[in-house]
Amino acid sequence: MSAPKQHLLKRGGQTVLDIIEIYLPSLTFITLFVVFLIQIFFRYFIVPLTWPMELSLFCYLWTILFGVCYAQRDDEHIRFTLVYDQVKPKGQLIMRIIANILLVSSFSIALYPSYKYVQFMGFKKSNVLLIPMNWAYFPFVIMMAILIFRFAIQLVKDLKLLFRGEV
Repeated sequence: MSAPKQHLLKRGGQTVLDIIEIYLPSLTFITLFVVFLIQIFFRYFIVPLTWPMELSLFCYLWTILFGVCYAQRDDEHIRFTLVYDQVKPKGQLIMRIIANILLVSSFSIALYPSYKYVQFMGFKKSNVLLIPMNWAYFPFVIMMAILIFRFAIQLVKDLKLLFRGEV
């Protein structure tokens, strides 16, 4: 593949990831917040509504699942590194490799059954808005695929470091 095509493909992939990891969670969080305010206003001044609670739950779910992908992009997840910090750099590298192997393999094993279950949930609709439940839960499958990709990249980088002896 030529360099310009590869660069274009990389930029396109980055744009898709930006939409999924930045813009979509931002949009769902803004929607959640506005709907939450509408719910409060109607509850105290007019008549309680049922749809804002349901939409808020779906937006919250989407915000969290896509936000996880962004946190992994910037390596911003909270970690308990009590043992990890006490080990030499080569030991830390080996621990990262083992962790990434476990994560990639477990998410890979769970990806297809999760997809099948989400598709199965398409028959059920939400109570008020009648949104198919597979739409509500599909971000979970996307999150798993993105995390497999990110952990696999980290694994390859760490394996290269280990085999080159740069640690």
